Amino acid sequence: MKIFYPLKFVLIFSVIMAFSSVSGCAFSCFNTKFDAADFLMSRPHQPDGSSQVLLVQRCGFWIFTRTIVYVMEQREGNWSAVSPPMDAVIGRNGFAPPGEKREGDGKTPSGIFPLVMAFGYADSANTKMLYRQIKEDDIWVDDSEAADYNRWTKQSVTQSTSYERMKRDDDLYKYGIVIAHNTNPVVQGRGSAIFVHVWKDKSVPTAGCVAVSEENILRLLHWLDPAAAPLIIMGLK
Repeated sequence: MKIFYPLKFVLIFSVIMAFSSVSGCAFSCFNTKFDAADFLMSRPHQPDGSSQVLLVQRCGFWIFTRTIVYVMEQREGNWSAVSPPMDAVIGRNGFAPPGEKREGDGKTPSGIFPLVMAFGYADSANTKMLYRQIKEDDIWVDDSEAADYNRWTKQSVTQSTSYERMKRDDDLYKYGIVIAHNTNPVVQGRGSAIFVHVWKDKSVPTAGCVAVSEENILRLLHWLDPAAAPLIIMGLK
C-alpha cells in the first residue's frame, strides 16, 4: 500500500532535518568554553602595549547568533578574565571585514582599536577615563563630505548636512565609550561614531556600535584605566 504524505508535512520535516544538521555548528560556541587568554596570546592578535582588552566575539549560525564581550587584563605577561563574559549586540549586518567598514552599512568594524574616552548624560561618572558630559548642542558628524567628518562637535559650528545628536531621547548614550575607529587619519566614508554604549534591548542590534546592558557598561567604566592603554578587539578570528 502506498502512503502519501501531505506536502506541508514533507516541508516541515525537511526544515527540521536541515536545522538538525547545522545545530551542532550553530550552538557549539555556546557549549564550548572559548579561551580568550589563548586567543590574545596567539599571533596576530596579541595586543602591543596594552594591559586591558575588551574582546568582542560573535558565534552561531544564521539567526542563532550570540555576541560576547570578554573583559581581559594582563598581569605579569598572562591574560585573565576580570569578570564573567558579557552579552552584547553589534551592527544589524554583523561585522565588516577588516578595512571594509563603510558609512551607513549597518556593520561593526573589525580590528583592534584604542578606547580613548568616556561620555554620558551626567556631569560625571565613576571612571578613570577622560569623561565628557553630553550637552544639548553636541553632535557627531556622519556626513562623509564634511571637513569635520567623524568628529564630535557642536551643531552651531558645523557645516555638515548629516550628523547624529549625542543627547538622545533614549538612554542609549546615557553612558558610552569612544572607540578610536577611523580617527588617525580620518578617511571619508569609512565609518563614524563607533562606540560601546547602552543597548536598547539584548535582542535589538545597533547601527554599527557595540552595546551592552547599562549595568555592564558601568562595570567597564569603573574598570577601564587610561594608564593601561585599553583596547577593543572586534570581529577577528
